[in-house]
Amino acid sequence: MFEFLLFLGAVAVLVSLRRSLVAALRGRRNLKLVETFRPEEFGLVPRAELDASRAAPEPSPALVARKQGIADAAWAGDFHPAAAYVAEAGQDWDERWSRLELLQYVAGQDEAWLAKWRADQPDNADAATLHASLLLHNAWKVRGGGYAREVPPERMAKFKEMLPASMEAARAAAELAPQDPGPWVVMITAARGLRYSHEQFEPLWAGLKARAPLHVDGHWQALQYWCAKWHGSDEAMMQFAEAALAEAPEGHPLAGIYLRALHELESRRTALPSGPRAVQLLGRVRVCLLALPADDDQLPALRHLLAHYLLRAEQYDAALEQFQLLGRWCGAYPWTDADDPVAEFDRGRALAAQRSSYARAE
Repeated sequence: MFEFLLFLGAVAVLVSLRRSLVAALRGRRNLKLVETFRPEEFGLVPRAELDASRAAPEPSPALVARKQGIADAAWAGDFHPAAAYVAEAGQDWDERWSRLELLQYVAGQDEAWLAKWRADQPDNADAATLHASLLLHNAWKVRGGGYAREVPPERMAKFKEMLPASMEAARAAAELAPQDPGPWVVMITAARGLRYSHEQFEPLWAGLKARAPLHVDGHWQALQYWCAKWHGSDEAMMQFAEAALAEAPEGHPLAGIYLRALHELESRRTALPSGPRAVQLLGRVRVCLLALPADDDQLPALRHLLAHYLLRAEQYDAALEQFQLLGRWCGAYPWTDADDPVAEFDRGRALAAQRSSYARAE
């Protein structure tokens, strides 16, 4: 038995050495790719122009000034610009939610103006939804973003104590505006922390879908519910993500939920889908994102993810296309996980370019 264990140990060492050798050789090949890479020959910006400070160009100065003005007015005690800002979105529910998220940040710094808004307009559903969202945010801030085993018991207890108030506030907000999906986003997020069973969660999800079938942040929160670290599994999460991708029209950011699911797998070092079907699904994401307006707020982060996963799938032509569209900006995952995001981004686009059909045709 002892000799057998020694034999197994020797095999394990040999396998480890082989993997190290393969990784080293791959690293040398990739280094050679970068050294011989001429970005301009593939429609890419020069290496010296790469910028990891942002994921995309800055928004227009006018938009930045407007948002700052809304925040300044709120902190000065005037809630009316904030109320008008949300109301302007009408029934574009994704945009409305995005604006509420900005106001949640503003209220997180000082919520006196929100209290005044709710007191002056007790039947205003936006104010009620914002209040519920802020309660939820504050509870999660106490918990933190780590795995349950990493959260100190006293913080977890406080988190569980705070969560029911956000659920109750969201239900009250939903009564004020029965057609608005915003309160339901809060509810499905709170349900995750409250450890709702699948049977308890499904009616909340159905309520959101009935109001906004393509709500992006609603799908993101539901994806988290169905992932393995919460109340689902890898299989359940990927089924959910694939269903969302199938529903997403061309030109809609909901397609990015599939990329978010891949990121979830990758963050836990779980094997990514492979084979023809995986390539087909990434192709579907690509088509959807290519039709998105260039100024869509969600597009840059999704495009970085898509370039990364196309590389992982060895779809080099499609990955090169994404790098061309990204231009100089590389301040996003996955590049920012590296010590040198610019160098990591440059390696990625070098690999895409020099293994693409354009390089092979030369």
